[in-house]
Amino acid sequence: MTFTRRAVGSMMVIVAATVFIPTWIGVVLSVVIVAAAVADAWTVRTAPQIERTAPPILSRGVVSSLTVTSGDSAARLRQSVWSPDLRVDPPEGTGHLRSAVVAARRGDHRLAPVSTMRTGPLGLGGWIHLVGDPHALTVYPDLPAARRLATEVRLGLFREEGRRARGPLGLGTELESIREYLPDDDIRQVNWRATVRTGRPMSNTYRIEQDRDVICLLDCGRLMASPVTRSDGEVLTRLDAAVDAVAATAAVADELGDRIGVVAFADRLLRVIAPRRDGSSIVLDAVHDLEPIGVDSDYEAAIASVAGRKRAFVLVLTDILDPGAARPLLASLPTLTRRHMVSLATVRDPAVQRALETPSEDVADLARTVVAADVAERRDLVAAELLERGTDVIDAPVESLSRRCVGAYVRAKRLARV
Repeated sequence: MTFTRRAVGSMMVIVAATVFIPTWIGVVLSVVIVAAAVADAWTVRTAPQIERTAPPILSRGVVSSLTVTSGDSAARLRQSVWSPDLRVDPPEGTGHLRSAVVAARRGDHRLAPVSTMRTGPLGLGGWIHLVGDPHALTVYPDLPAARRLATEVRLGLFREEGRRARGPLGLGTELESIREYLPDDDIRQVNWRATVRTGRPMSNTYRIEQDRDVICLLDCGRLMASPVTRSDGEVLTRLDAAVDAVAATAAVADELGDRIGVVAFADRLLRVIAPRRDGSSIVLDAVHDLEPIGVDSDYEAAIASVAGRKRAFVLVLTDILDPGAARPLLASLPTLTRRHMVSLATVRDPAVQRALETPSEDVADLARTVVAADVAERRDLVAAELLERGTDVIDAPVESLSRRCVGAYVRAKRLARV
C-alpha cells in the first residue's frame, strides 16, 4: 500500500492550517485523511491482469519491441531491468506500455516482473504489485548483419572493398555452364575450344563444392578484452567483433551447404563444436555468452584440437599485438597450415589509425603518433611473418571485419583451396 500525491498534499495543507485552527481539529482531519487513504488503497489491493509480449531472443544493439497491457486502463505500469546492459525506453506507461528494448551486451539476461500501481477511486491511496515472472532474454551477436551477408552471397551480390561482385558460382570441380569471358575471370576458367568455335573468349563456370568444413578458432584470452570504438560511437570488445564475424561466417556456411564448427579457447578449450551441416544455430548457442578471460591464450592446445581433422578452411580470430606476444601463435601455426587453408583475422585499432592520420600540433600529439607508429610497425612485422608461414592475414576495422572474414572464406572456395 502507498499514499498518493493527493493524500500527501492534503496532509501538508492540514499541517500548515494548524497555525490558524485548533491542533485537535488538525489531528482529526489527518486521521480522516489517513483512514480514507487506507480504505481507498484497500479497494485496489488485487493485482490487475497483465499481458506482456517480449522477444525471447535479441541481437546485440538491435532494437526490438516490448508491449505490456493491463486489464486496468488506469494502472501505472513500469518495466524494470535487472541488468545494466539492457535498456527499456520508455520504461513506464499508463494502462498500456509500448517500449523499445535494446541489449548492449551478449549473453543471457532477464527482464524483471512488471511493476504496477493501482490508485483507488478517491485518488488518496494505491497498491503496488509485481505481476508475472522474470522474462529470460538471450542476446546473440549482430544477427541481422550476418543474415545480410549470407543473402548477398546467395544472390551473387557479395563484394569486398576493391573487388567486384561475383555470382554464387566459381572455380570448383563440377562444371555448371559456359558463358562469355568477363574481365575479372580467372585465366583457368577460359574454355579454349568454345573460344575457337565462337570466335570470342568464353569461360567455364563451376559450381562451388559443398560439404566442406569451416572451423572458427575463437580466442577468448586477455588480448580480446581491449575495447574498440565503431564509427557510430558504439564501444565493443575485440571479442564482440570476433563473435560477430563467427556469426556471419556460420550464416554463409549454412547458405553454401558447408559444415561449420567452432573452437573457443583461452588458457584451455572453452567450447568445442565439431563441424556439421546447418550448424550456425548450434555455433551461436555456443559462443553467444562468451566473455574475455584475463589469461594468456594457449594457441598450441587450440590448434592441436583441429590440426588432425580433414582439410578445412580455418578462421583464427585473435589479436596480434607484437612479435613477443605472438610467438606462441607463430610457433604453432605450421602444424595447421600443412593441412588446412588458414586465415587469421584481427581488429585494426581505430585509436592507432587516428593517431597516425592526425597532424601533430603539440608535443603530446607527436608522442602519441610515435607510439602509434611503433605499434603499427610491430603488428606489420607479425603480419608479414604470418604470411611467410602460409597464413592469410585479415587486419580490418571493426565495421568491416565480418565482411572481410566472409570474403576470405568465399574466396577460398572460389579458388578451390578448401
